[in-house]
Amino acid sequence: MTAQQRPPLPPFTEETARRKVQLAEDAWNTRDPEKVALAYTEDSEWRNRDLFINGRQEIVEFLTAKWKRELGYRLRKELWAWTGNRIAVRFEYEYHDADGQWFRAYGNENWEFDENGLMRKRYASINDLPITPEERRIATD
Repeated sequence: MTAQQRPPLPPFTEETARRKVQLAEDAWNTRDPEKVALAYTEDSEWRNRDLFINGRQEIVEFLTAKWKRELGYRLRKELWAWTGNRIAVRFEYEYHDADGQWFRAYGNENWEFDENGLMRKRYASINDLPITPEERRIATD
């Protein structure tokens, strides 16, 4: 394994795709932009809602701003489909804003990986639903 490899590597099996999804969930729940960005290629392409993000530096900047706005962030991802070097997931996460309003975000992501297991493309469609604190389903730390 090289420093630039992020196992499991494609082509994915059901087992390795599930592992890749869990590793992504675990990383995002750290809310550490630098750590999360290391799972992506240097020139990774993202579409996140209405934003187009290119490269690790923009990923770090995006995630830094995201987690300053989305407080108490906790994420759950679920494998939806996989083939070769691609994985599709559905997810939900909860967070609150600075005023204390809670939200649950729902979405789907399509991922494409290079031969070293780094994600080179991430396309995310996401919507947010305001919720009450009593409606929360995902525990925060």
